[in-house]
Amino acid sequence: GALVRRASAAGGFAMILVKGDATSGVILVQAVEKGRETGLFERVSNFAGGHALMRCGPAPEDGAESLALYIARRRKSDPDLWIIELDIPEAERFAAESLC
Repeated sequence: GALVRRASAAGGFAMILVKGDATSGVILVQAVEKGRETGLFERVSNFAGGHALMRCGPAPEDGAESLALYIARRRKSDPDLWIIELDIPEAERFAAESLC
């Protein structure tokens, strides 16, 4: 919720596409800039007590079908998964500042 509000306040757009478990769900951020896919990122532990974003899934140039298949596999293996679409300039940086 905080990421959605923060993106809106910064002139961007964020939407929770898939709502997972509030305490144990992995967070995937689908980064978009002006409607163009720029990557998929996973919030992971940095083993120093915090978190970092790591690129995951297919490259944006692999197309929407590759991304959809990847997300379907991830959701099948992890039903607690969250997926958040973030459409804002420098979405990866913005998500890292908000989630890590």
